[in-house]
Amino acid sequence: MNLDVNTLFMVTIYVEAILGLLLLFAWVQNTAITAVAWWGFAHLLRAASVTLFGMYGSAPDLITIDLSNALLFTAFAVTWTGARVFDGRPVEPVYLVSGAVIWLLICRLPVLGDAVETRALISSGIITSYTWLAAFEFWRGRDEPLVSRWPAIFMLFAHGALFLLRTPLVAVLPVARSNDVYGSVWLTVLSFEALLFTISIAFILLAMAKERTELRHRIAALVDPLTGIANRRAFLEDADRIARRYNARPRPTAVLVIDLDHFKSINDRFGHAVGDRVLEIFTDSARQSVRLTDLIGRLGGEEFAAVLCDTSRDKAVAVAHRIRESFAKVAQDIDGRPVCATVSIGVAHCDGPIFDVGELLAQADQALYFAKERGRNRVELASLDLINRKDTAPANAATSLAAVAQTAA
Repeated sequence: MNLDVNTLFMVTIYVEAILGLLLLFAWVQNTAITAVAWWGFAHLLRAASVTLFGMYGSAPDLITIDLSNALLFTAFAVTWTGARVFDGRPVEPVYLVSGAVIWLLICRLPVLGDAVETRALISSGIITSYTWLAAFEFWRGRDEPLVSRWPAIFMLFAHGALFLLRTPLVAVLPVARSNDVYGSVWLTVLSFEALLFTISIAFILLAMAKERTELRHRIAALVDPLTGIANRRAFLEDADRIARRYNARPRPTAVLVIDLDHFKSINDRFGHAVGDRVLEIFTDSARQSVRLTDLIGRLGGEEFAAVLCDTSRDKAVAVAHRIRESFAKVAQDIDGRPVCATVSIGVAHCDGPIFDVGELLAQADQALYFAKERGRNRVELASLDLINRKDTAPANAATSLAAVAQTAA
């Protein structure tokens, strides 16, 4: 089946323009992700470039070749810039126009005036450079869990590689007997590939922007904005998953409930800004005291909780003491103020057949209450004696226990 290049050009122009407008419309709906606007303008620039190139033979080469390629290089540079902006990197105005400027200067050199293959190789190298740079920008941001990054990287790398092979293809693929630029088979292949690429990459980039928005919404719903750890809802959901795994294959597990001592007094004496710093410092200290596989979250206010999997009773108590001691050390002086913040910790341990999140949180909270009762800045392990003394706790502590258990359930 023969493909008409003129038809491909027309289709490409319409597709590029429509996709550019689609991306700009998507950006207007959510202006927070400005990279989408960059990608939309890149498609519009490519549409303009293909339009000028389609005028070959009826307009001066200065317009159909030189200016057309300059716009094309700028379009790929804008795509690369959008990739940088997407991951929070600055715009590079000089490199944004470097490809177009280099091309226009090269076109003025008499020695390259008739060197078609050399000019084709240079233009292919510029496009490949910008395309691979865009792929590299997405690769650099791979720590962000966006599944759509990987097809974007693959598509950009493959498209750049094909452009890099553009000049060798001229010698391999057959060319029509006429000198008409539209007669070459390689141009037909590249035009068809460019059309498929532009459609694919537009939807992949749009999907990536949508995926990031959804990811940020999930993070906002599950992550405490001040400390960056799991909020109450996320902690209880993760603890419930741990409980299901435990019930399928029991392994010793401990639950810690942690409360900052006299936190209201800290806020009253030093201000809420210092209080927030205390919470942040505690979170950083606690993270360093537990394993990456352990779960830690903020239940609310100055109260935190942790789940230590595959941990013996003695080791859980040792971890609790490490949290308490390390925080007391770093919280002596905060921003030049003698805060001397401390924490009290209640520990509940489970090595039986059933892991009940609500019950263990209640036991750890009861142990925390007695740690407070016995002077604060200490660790208490939930025991049968403490559980039997549960009824001696004040009404507000009992209410807290019931609320935690009900939420966990």
